[in-house]
Amino acid sequence: MQSYNVSVRRLDNEVPFPRAAYRGDAAFDLPTAVDAEILPGERVKLPTGLAVAIPEGCAGLVLPRSGLAERLGIGVVNSPGLIDSGYRGEISVILINLSREIARFSKGDRIAQLMVVAVPSVRLAEADRLDRTERGEAGFGSTGWRGEGYNGPQTRK
Repeated sequence: MQSYNVSVRRLDNEVPFPRAAYRGDAAFDLPTAVDAEILPGERVKLPTGLAVAIPEGCAGLVLPRSGLAERLGIGVVNSPGLIDSGYRGEISVILINLSREIARFSKGDRIAQLMVVAVPSVRLAEADRLDRTERGEAGFGSTGWRGEGYNGPQTRK
């Protein structure tokens, strides 16, 4: 298994250092550096008070926390948020409140997760044609969503 060292700079010494909750966890919790209130349906960009040095050949993915989604209806708008290896600024997280209640966060509360992943080096080549596949140009919803024999949404009577 490949191992990476990621330097983390605390821009605000009052925020907790990111950590994984359990050994073997794939991501590290990110805190908010400010107190915040998010109204129902509102989007808010919250600073974390942290900057990271993602190693070259890797990227950081900012992901939602499942507990916040379940209990408070809070999600990360641009999930996953992408941190390129060359970025050295403060990590911010854009949260959305999908519930009907106000969500309140205190400085230091864990609002998202950071996962560091290896990314392959990719070169794009322009082409006049693409090779054929079984799927072809079938796009959104082309594989169904309710198992075999699904015939589309049913209207209620």
